[in-house]
Amino acid sequence: MIHGSLFQDFREKETADPFALQNKKLLRVDMRYGEVMARAGSMVAYQGDVRFAKKGQGMGKFLKSAVTGEGLTMMTCSGQGELFLAESAADIQLMYLDNDAISVNGNNVLAFSSSINWDIHRIQARGAAMTGGLYNVSLQGTGYVAVTTSGDPIALDVASSPTFGDAQAVVLWTAGVRMDVRVDTGGIGSLVRGGSGEMLQMAFTGQGHVLVQPSESVVNGSHQQAGGGGNSGQGGLLGQVLG
Repeated sequence: MIHGSLFQDFREKETADPFALQNKKLLRVDMRYGEVMARAGSMVAYQGDVRFAKKGQGMGKFLKSAVTGEGLTMMTCSGQGELFLAESAADIQLMYLDNDAISVNGNNVLAFSSSINWDIHRIQARGAAMTGGLYNVSLQGTGYVAVTTSGDPIALDVASSPTFGDAQAVVLWTAGVRMDVRVDTGGIGSLVRGGSGEMLQMAFTGQGHVLVQPSESVVNGSHQQAGGGGNSGQGGLLGQVLG
């Protein structure tokens, strides 16, 4: 016989919501409501008959695979039952878009309803080369969206004051917000983060919010900083997409 409250304290939470947080780090998806797009490798458990579509399996467009410099690959989950998603024990932030749009750092995307239209865009700094690059995912339409953050984020109101963020700490911004990338190549500003001599800053204007996490997104094999190599930016930034 097992004694203790372990299986009572952490038992599955019953809910009728399509997307629901089991806890701060674990997302529960009720598959009765239809297909879900999820980050490849984010499945930690499921109950019932849940299937994962992979490229080359003859399942048509169930999977839109787009691999970026950050290694982002999305998969389609379908079937019946409950699906549990997580990403390296990061905190999960859940929202519902009602005919709206957001732009999310590719490293922070966890899952979203299949009713959401999505695309990947490369962010380029005006007149600067970036090693590895920055990629954002634009999400538009109506449905649930789950993103990950390293710790509790802060939501900044762009309209209230000029707003700037470290390019690796910005999680997402809402429709109505315009973004530009600035590169500091010297001076005291370059000492703000790490003293590398060059630093990417995102500058935000317009109406809406920017979500920033209290940590930089560090991706193995890809350095999201200004430097030699990579492709030179030409302007025409992602902020134009949702601005």
